[in-house]
Amino acid sequence: MTAIVLYSMLTLGAVAAVFATILYAIARRFAVEEDPRVAEVEELLPGINCGACGFPGCSGMAAALVGAADEGDISTLFCPPGGNETMTTVGFYFGLEVREGAPTTAVVRCGGSVGAAPHKVRYDGHTTCAVAHATHAGESGCPFGCFGLGDCVDACDFDAIRINGETGLPEVDPERCTSCGACVTACPRNLIAVVPRGRRDRRVVVNCRNCESGAIAKKNCSVACIACGQCKRVCDDIVQAITIDANLATIDPEKCISCGQCVGVCPTNAIVAGFKPPPPKPRKKPAAPAAPAAPAKGGAQ
Repeated sequence: MTAIVLYSMLTLGAVAAVFATILYAIARRFAVEEDPRVAEVEELLPGINCGACGFPGCSGMAAALVGAADEGDISTLFCPPGGNETMTTVGFYFGLEVREGAPTTAVVRCGGSVGAAPHKVRYDGHTTCAVAHATHAGESGCPFGCFGLGDCVDACDFDAIRINGETGLPEVDPERCTSCGACVTACPRNLIAVVPRGRRDRRVVVNCRNCESGAIAKKNCSVACIACGQCKRVCDDIVQAITIDANLATIDPEKCISCGQCVGVCPTNAIVAGFKPPPPKPRKKPAAPAAPAAPAKGGAQ
């Protein structure tokens, strides 16, 4: 019996040794040596692994920066949470110029507060926006509005979003927001977007995502966009930053100069500004056509 046990142990030991040798040889043959600069650059990044840069975490961004540095240009890469300060540090590390990005923040594009969009039904289910979105249109009846259940709040690691107890809507603190985009991903209704903060935090946003016809949208929410086009007409005279598509007005933040003229002409107050906009300017009326000249008296001699 002892001989059998000893023989079994020797056999298993020999098999293990053979496989260990094979695995060691494979590991040496296919080993990938990581550039030590990747770990050093990763230390310069915020380390929150949010993916806002477009890469899978800070290690992916660091590897991309090292690869771009070898090509001599890292200006196409940017870390939103780290901002210009982090990118300046990275540029100094490589001895290369970096792109200076405009400060950004997340905004919630829904004005359907409990006052503007009164509840018609009561939701009694799992309290997450994702589940509510999959099961019903919303307590106000708007299939595009915010549920106010806080998926975006739970996704934010920086305590930059809270639910306003009076309106029932999430609010973003731009001073805390790092533009990581976690709240954008968490919202099942695509209500949150990362936009430029603007000069002195002057931002103008269409506070609605309802693509239904104006009459239906207004029935569920008093501040819904009805695609009347008044904002576009006043903006076309200035910078052409507003487009109307699928029953919804959209402002291009890259073109918008935050003049606020569109805010004053919106009949439903669907456009909001982070500042007090000036009163709307009267539109210039087209000049009346000149009256035809009166015929000269008397005929030709």
